[in-house]
Amino acid sequence: MDVELRHLRCLVAIVDAGGFTGAAAELGVTQPSVSRALAALEDALGVRVLRRTSREIVLTAAGERVLARARRVLAEVDDLTAEARSGHTRLRLGHAWAALGEYTVELQRRWAASHPDVSLHLVRTNSPTGGLAEGACDIAVVRTPSGPDRLDLHRFDSAVVGVEARYCALAADDRLARRRQLRVAELGERVLAVDPRTGTTTVDLWPPGKRPDVEEIHDVDDWLAVIASGRCVGVTAESTITQYRRHGVVFRRLRDAPPVPVRLIWWRDDPHPATTDMVGLLAELYRRRVRTSGPFVQ
Repeated sequence: MDVELRHLRCLVAIVDAGGFTGAAAELGVTQPSVSRALAALEDALGVRVLRRTSREIVLTAAGERVLARARRVLAEVDDLTAEARSGHTRLRLGHAWAALGEYTVELQRRWAASHPDVSLHLVRTNSPTGGLAEGACDIAVVRTPSGPDRLDLHRFDSAVVGVEARYCALAADDRLARRRQLRVAELGERVLAVDPRTGTTTVDLWPPGKRPDVEEIHDVDDWLAVIASGRCVGVTAESTITQYRRHGVVFRRLRDAPPVPVRLIWWRDDPHPATTDMVGLLAELYRRRVRTSGPFVQ
């Protein structure tokens, strides 16, 4: 016979209530049911856990050890249950780099106002799925250059909620930093800092034969560091500008570069109940105004 959770709960209830009658009342069962559960526990363990006399019920030495472990096991089970149920009261929004850029704060405030029973948590995970595949979030923001081509559509559903302009990031003392806007071709002879896992840009932005050399990095802080040094330039989505301001780095809009789609992805077979609401809210934020020019970081 295997030890069952009801057996452990019965032992804890007997000890806490000081007897079988009190345990039965606490558990909402009959006293004979409590006696049978305790007997089943002792049979499964092969040891006596309680010593019963006409006056009191006392734990045996083995019972002391079993009781301590039973309390820990039941606490873990209660935590597991609470964690599973919290999936409907918490929404984890994953992202690899820049969350929702300038809309990040407004998203959090509007979500809190319209969904007071579902807390929103932003989770940064430097993975192609923004932490979704790793189980770090329930829904994720991705800006991969080829969209669904780099996603497993057998596992994930997705929706484009908006687009963002592309910007060049370069050292503040770079000669191109004097300009307000740049063209993609002007970067062809530079070294391009690229995050191959989560970045928004590849050399496919340039025609064959005119593509820049590439230096691979694997984190936004490393990306900013090599750009500030003047060794590399970067190309990124507009959201990076508001999320990551770094001394020595400026951003200039690329006037002829295609925009970056902002996509939400979630598990196809297990979507969070609030997924549709999140898609709708983000689409509304991105639709609200069409940009004719973006911010510039000096």
